Amino acid sequence: MDSDLKVVVIGGGTGLSILLSGLKQFTQSITAIVNVVDDGGSSGRLREDLGMLPPGDIRACLVALAATESELQKIFQYRFKSGELEGQNFGNIFLAAMNEVYGSFETAIEKTSDILAIQGRVMPMTLEDVTLTAVLTDGDIIEGESKIPLYVREHGKHIDHVHLNKKNPKVPPKAIEAIQDADLILIGPGSLYTSIMPNLLIEELTDALRKAKAPVHYLANVMTQPGETDGYSIYDHYVAMKKHANIDFLDRIYYNTQPVPQSVAEHYYNINKAMPLFMTGEEIDAFQKEGIVPFGGDFIDIKKNYIRHDAYKLCSIIFENHTRVYKT
Repeated sequence: MDSDLKVVVIGGGTGLSILLSGLKQFTQSITAIVNVVDDGGSSGRLREDLGMLPPGDIRACLVALAATESELQKIFQYRFKSGELEGQNFGNIFLAAMNEVYGSFETAIEKTSDILAIQGRVMPMTLEDVTLTAVLTDGDIIEGESKIPLYVREHGKHIDHVHLNKKNPKVPPKAIEAIQDADLILIGPGSLYTSIMPNLLIEELTDALRKAKAPVHYLANVMTQPGETDGYSIYDHYVAMKKHANIDFLDRIYYNTQPVPQSVAEHYYNINKAMPLFMTGEEIDAFQKEGIVPFGGDFIDIKKNYIRHDAYKLCSIIFENHTRVYKT
């Protein structure tokens, strides 16, 4: 395996941090480019109170890339259970303090990276204050990343498209340089409209992906997302991305083929109508016509009725099938 492979991962949310926890077992040259549209929970409170970028997804990625399991990691994930700090995450507060001390969110991330001795780098998709808005199929407009899936679920509606409040926010130069220098670029897994799409809405970022010499792979979700992709197929995810951005740079898509036990599938469906995502023969043909190679495998981990990617298995297959062949 290429232990020095330079890998760029783009996304946000839980899916990104889970992937990073597995990826660090294969290479130390990792750059995570993380979306910063979160406006709910602990991150949303700090964003509103202090006027800073939301730290939650950044913090989760920093912890995921920490060199070793430590007490410090546990502390960074700790969430206060009572008092004025109830619901706040210590790691988020720490990043907020670093941001105040250094007057720069970028520096705050770099200093925290040193403290946690992370393997790789974590950086926001932009340092500008951006919010996400969804336009629904019936014309309703919902502003705010955390509000979008809740409103869609409660009212039984569907997302037509999403957009940022700023047309082309500036991407940190180091993020563009990482894409240009990468040996491999991974997009996802994660919530389609609130984790993946915000990155693809930035023209400077998608332009860099288009010009990248490294292959770009999309890691498909293993379940539909309530309030975002109800009823979607894997190919529908791709169609939505094409609708939002000119993503003519994908080379391969990884998807799960491992069946989900009926009891687990019923558990998910009964709670929020979520369903497993598999690739049909028609979808495989459609992707191949687009010049994208579908690659299936057993990529899930099921514990206590909870389904997520098995990051180690997924990264193992990705590295086994990667060759240093670059685009011209």
